[in-house]
Amino acid sequence: MERQADVILIGGGLVGMTTALALAAFGVRSAVVDSADLDATLDAGFDGRATAIASASWRMFEALGLAARLADVECPIDEIRVSEGLRPGGLHFAPAAEPGMENEPLGHMIENRHIRRALLEQARESAEIEILAPARTKRITRAEHGVTVELEDGGTLRAPLLAGCDGRRSRIREEAGIRAARWQYGQAAIVGMVEHEKPHENVAFEIFYAAGPFALLPMLPGTRSAIVWTVPAEERGAWLGLPPRAFMAEVDKRMGGFLGETSLAAPPMSYPLGFHHAERYTAERLALVGDSAHGIHPIAGQGLNMGLRDAAAFAQVVGEGLRLGLDIGAPEVLDRYQRWRGFDNFQVAAATDVLNRLFGLPGETMKRVRGLGLAAVECRHPTIAGESQWVVAGHAARGRGQVLDAQ
Repeated sequence: MERQADVILIGGGLVGMTTALALAAFGVRSAVVDSADLDATLDAGFDGRATAIASASWRMFEALGLAARLADVECPIDEIRVSEGLRPGGLHFAPAAEPGMENEPLGHMIENRHIRRALLEQARESAEIEILAPARTKRITRAEHGVTVELEDGGTLRAPLLAGCDGRRSRIREEAGIRAARWQYGQAAIVGMVEHEKPHENVAFEIFYAAGPFALLPMLPGTRSAIVWTVPAEERGAWLGLPPRAFMAEVDKRMGGFLGETSLAAPPMSYPLGFHHAERYTAERLALVGDSAHGIHPIAGQGLNMGLRDAAAFAQVVGEGLRLGLDIGAPEVLDRYQRWRGFDNFQVAAATDVLNRLFGLPGETMKRVRGLGLAAVECRHPTIAGESQWVVAGHAARGRGQVLDAQ
């Protein structure tokens, strides 16, 4: 059986399905191919992580109709507090004090499985999206005039453009001959969920230790938080092998007891931490979106949000190209996406890499340097710069930087 689409997406994960929905908002027809049973990815045991969706990304979710599906499971982040260990002081991020934005959260914490469910439900209701999963590709041919994807079940897909949304170990990227700068940090992230006696009051904490950052992120209900604990890679087995009470004793040491008594709410999981960035995001009739193009340290919580910004930019470029009657797989269309996302993502990736290395430097001297740096930033009350824009179906949404508060 042969099917025709405007874009074929390989990968139906968080970024891949968001990309399909963003394309659909512009009237672009897509076929999403994934080797996994997508219903199985909704189980809590498949991915125990939670994600901080930035305010600009949340506006995109609102435009796509996803925010309404997530309203009962998202926890707003009203403040972010950053410190060097458990020392007093540090940085305090609060919402912008601009008219109309006073009560807007800095972000929204949601379990990944809830995001997957909302995406899948929304995509299944869209007339512009065909989901083929589980389905495996047999051969992908990119040629001057289009893309052909042959499936193992005998089906064939044809489109002017292919989008690689197949993650860090992207086969699409490798087959296209796109090189990527990459390295491992020698660290692992332990993620889990904890219950605590005192309410978190929608505050996120980022506590920097020499071995790596420890993040405590507010979840629903108000006495539950997600943890992202960075440890040396060779130690992750030992930490995960601890009995629950011993594991929580170590977590409590890093929390400092400011949320009262704690207990483990879900078994912890871990994954290795590394960096990669593709030398380019496009090739002949191909665009890389999300982790297939870049992967960063979770120190600033920007990984998925970078991918969501990719999805937004890609959809806008393709949607406008289709509206103008252009060949959406032509180099001049794809070059716009490359220029838009390549440099922005590289800046964010480089900044998180430097930040992780800076806070990992040992010694009292470096502690003093970091402390002076945090104090200097705090005294000057600058505005955190940066603005992102997403346009869907003619509606603009803007996310502005937050004001730095020195309380």
